[in-house]
Amino acid sequence: MGMSVTISAASAQDAEHILKLQYLCYQNEAELYGDYTIEPLTQTLDDLRAELGRGHGLVARLGDEVVASVRGSVDETGTAHIEKLVVHPRMRRHGLGGRLLDAIEAHFAGEPAAKRFQLFTGHRSEGNLRLYRSRGYAPVSTEQVGPRLKLVTLEKGSAAGTYAASA
Repeated sequence: MGMSVTISAASAQDAEHILKLQYLCYQNEAELYGDYTIEPLTQTLDDLRAELGRGHGLVARLGDEVVASVRGSVDETGTAHIEKLVVHPRMRRHGLGGRLLDAIEAHFAGEPAAKRFQLFTGHRSEGNLRLYRSRGYAPVSTEQVGPRLKLVTLEKGSAAGTYAASA
């Protein structure tokens, strides 16, 4: 009998599991860009707890194991910044990242201030870019942040916001 993956709000007790999962998941990104000093790999447990306290986090569980996570917050302009979407390597390519992205968007769409969603990824992270584009995100800017890394910022409007798509 198989187990189902469940998605729920992250709790303070999940912070250590999220940090370990984040460290595991960002190894591929660090290797891709030749930089093991990227923020997700250097973030401390205290920083992660503070981040969860300032915003909202979700975890996906397979039984008791945290196998995926995402978090974000809404700023004063109504932009929901979605960050650190991670899926355990053995759970990838089964739609879990998309489910988490949909769930965090649904959470922030419920807040009157969330007019748009924004996230970023590295320019060579084709799997991430493919997922975000499939969910309606479009590139709005790029920023060179290291000798080998450009961050691509992608954005889409919230159904609750005043977004108008161009033809």
